[in-house]
Amino acid sequence: MTATSGLRSPRLASPDLLRSVFRRHAAGVAVITAQGDGGPVGFTATSLTSVSAEPPLLSFGIGTGASSWPVISEAAHVGVHILGEHQRELAATFARSGADRFGAPTGWRSGPEGVPVLDDVLAWLVCRVVARVPAGDHRIVLAEVVVGDPSGAGRPLLYHQGRFGGLRD
Repeated sequence: MTATSGLRSPRLASPDLLRSVFRRHAAGVAVITAQGDGGPVGFTATSLTSVSAEPPLLSFGIGTGASSWPVISEAAHVGVHILGEHQRELAATFARSGADRFGAPTGWRSGPEGVPVLDDVLAWLVCRVVARVPAGDHRIVLAEVVVGDPSGAGRPLLYHQGRFGGLRD
């Protein structure tokens, strides 16, 4: 093993180290929604992952302190929405604590299984929750795809260095 020139001193594991490293990781942006007794809930997620093709499974993370967690913790179904570059404000709204996420100008409708489905997204899925796995101060939600629509137009929204942006050619 050889030394790499310019390599800085490594830092010990901490929440700040993890956040600092993942700010450098560009990720697609999704909004997760669910219907609760008190109305719809949703949040912006960059932790969306395809898990399995057969059966079609995906996962996402949510903090147990998040305002959406009480509904997500009980929901049988969730909506998963892939956002486009044109939806920076929507992503910011669903990321902002205390925001009226489903008020104007957010366009949405009640979709399959009563799940809130957002308008004008690149793609959406309704999924049946199959597991909620404890992971530190978060839960990893595993969900099986039930129905969806991949036909939205546009380019994906990305999250990098604490900002929403788009792809560059």
